[in-house]
Amino acid sequence: MSADPAIAVTRVEEAGRYELAVDGVLAGISEFRLRSGRIVFTHTEVAEAFEGRGLGTVLAREALADAVARGETIVPLCPFIADYLRRTDVPGSRVEWPAA
Repeated sequence: MSADPAIAVTRVEEAGRYELAVDGVLAGISEFRLRSGRIVFTHTEVAEAFEGRGLGTVLAREALADAVARGETIVPLCPFIADYLRRTDVPGSRVEWPAA
């Protein structure tokens, strides 16, 4: 998904998460649950060894773009994903904000 061939973001359905790999090493995850056409993002993290390189942003961008391409409504329970959506336009996205 990423433009950098050393970085790959993959949706792993059976694990309920997107995985971010750098040079084949797992560097981050974004966990989700699927509910009636909705993808509920619950937790995102980047491993400490990979922090400070903008990889969380890459993970969020690619995961959200994939969810949009699949026609899923995004429910951002994860604070990182919610913050990304507040700051960044994700073309074609449908977002269902959780009640505060």
